[in-house]
Amino acid sequence: MLKLVVPKGSLEKSTFELFSAADLAISRSSDVDYVCSIKDPRISEVRVLRPQEIPQYVREGLFDFGITGRDWIEETKSDVLSLGELSYSKKTSNPIRVVLAVNSTSDFSSAKDLPENSRISTEYPNLTKDFFDKLGKQMIIRLSYGATEAKIPNIADAIVEITETGNAIKAAGLKIIDELLISRTELIANRESASHQDKLHAMEQIYTLLVGSLEAKDKVLVKLNVESSKLKQILEKIPSLRSPTVSQLSTGDAYAVETVALKTQINTLIPELKDIGATDILELPISKIIH
Repeated sequence: MLKLVVPKGSLEKSTFELFSAADLAISRSSDVDYVCSIKDPRISEVRVLRPQEIPQYVREGLFDFGITGRDWIEETKSDVLSLGELSYSKKTSNPIRVVLAVNSTSDFSSAKDLPENSRISTEYPNLTKDFFDKLGKQMIIRLSYGATEAKIPNIADAIVEITETGNAIKAAGLKIIDELLISRTELIANRESASHQDKLHAMEQIYTLLVGSLEAKDKVLVKLNVESSKLKQILEKIPSLRSPTVSQLSTGDAYAVETVALKTQINTLIPELKDIGATDILELPISKIIH
């Protein structure tokens, strides 16, 4: 039985949605309840905590495994085992970036341009110090507890902050001049827990379900029938993860075809397939795709 910890805050909603899609729905009595459960024989306990804390708690063995970002693993210098990446974040499936930003009117174009002892405000003091140490620059690094963008120019000369799209930084009148880290969401494990084959296998099974749900998120299954004379045209038109499934119908002069398509393509794909001669076209939702 495993103890799991998942992130509270910006990733909370999307994490709960992911686990639900993976048939691992997290149950809790209210949105402010930090102790939860999953009806799964492999998981005995679920906690919801800040992602900043999760790497340390997993490293210390308070939890067997958990979800957090690579940014917090690096910031806390936590020795944990990564079971793999999970391609989701607050708004998109893209990774976040830890970036260095300054006032948009500044002449600085990279971290090398910042003078010694510039004031840097950030929630990532360790990452920031390591970054400037590599550049051989001494900076005044101040821990920020939020509203970091608002601290330029009176409180800070520059900030180190995360961004998914860059829009919030631009809206605050700032510009990005350097990148410290690309951070993806990861499923991490305590190394002692992972040394037990049964626990490691169970955690890897959970990871498979989560990845399978993410893979299926923007895709649908398309099924159709087509006469033998039109099969080649249909196969040239349809997309596929690898190759479509083609089965001859009992009549012998037609085929059933199955393939996976992106939801964004389906509004044009189905009419095109019909124009070629496809019949009995079905569009079906997909819960998981396991490779």
